[in-house]
Amino acid sequence: MNPPPTRHRRPRADVLNRIILIGRLTRDPELRYVPSGQPVASFTLAVDRPFVNQQGERGTDFIDIVAWRRLAEQVTTHLSKGRLVAVEGRLQIRSYETQDGQKRKVAEVVADGVRFLDRKTAAAAAGAEPGTPAPDEEQSDAGEDDVPF
Repeated sequence: MNPPPTRHRRPRADVLNRIILIGRLTRDPELRYVPSGQPVASFTLAVDRPFVNQQGERGTDFIDIVAWRRLAEQVTTHLSKGRLVAVEGRLQIRSYETQDGQKRKVAEVVADGVRFLDRKTAAAAAGAEPGTPAPDEEQSDAGEDDVPF
């Protein structure tokens, strides 16, 4: 016999939806606003697989990331193509229907937090390949409270 339904269900202790990814942005984040006025940013993260195939090549997964509200604005302001970041969030599977009536599913990570794992470079700011440090930039030792996310 099942217990009577409750108004507020507590999450089950044995259910967890957490993802931590480390990768590089494949493009600059795109910021838009939903009709309610909430900002939402989207970008794609390239994440290497932990193994090599028969040809000795490492595969890469391209994972769509979505950030909302203040995090969306900060990601758009501070990140750009090629930056190395860690994203923590949850996996979300959405369904939608295209204009021609086809049903589609999308898997994406809804970010709760984003951490910079490299420093912004002068070359990256100018649109060049990442990895060339800016001559006047120093490594930041800022605490977690000083980072914008």
